[in-house]
Amino acid sequence: MYGISNCDTVKKSRRHLEQNNIDYHFHDFRKDGLDDALLQQLLANFSPETLINKRGTTWRQLTPEQQQTIMDPRLAASLLAQFPAIIRRPVIRSGSNEWAIGFDSLTALTSPS
Repeated sequence: MYGISNCDTVKKSRRHLEQNNIDYHFHDFRKDGLDDALLQQLLANFSPETLINKRGTTWRQLTPEQQQTIMDPRLAASLLAQFPAIIRRPVIRSGSNEWAIGFDSLTALTSPS
């Protein structure tokens, strides 16, 4: 799971995994960083429209030019690295290398089949 540790949705997601005895590794974008390889994986698996949280404070603080740049998959990586809080959370990568974003996606991935 990827995210920011003080994010309420990340906290809720971590609680869900722990309550259901699901092992996971947590990567905090702020503490552990956001290297180019991870950025490229995120952009390969999600469109900027899916990946970017447009409701957050970070988005509103960007200039219109930055907002336009970050929505271009070819140019987004540098701004995502600079503003990791703009990424929707949590980002989940399952053991089978399935990717998902958000608490609802997490519960869908972890519910019994």
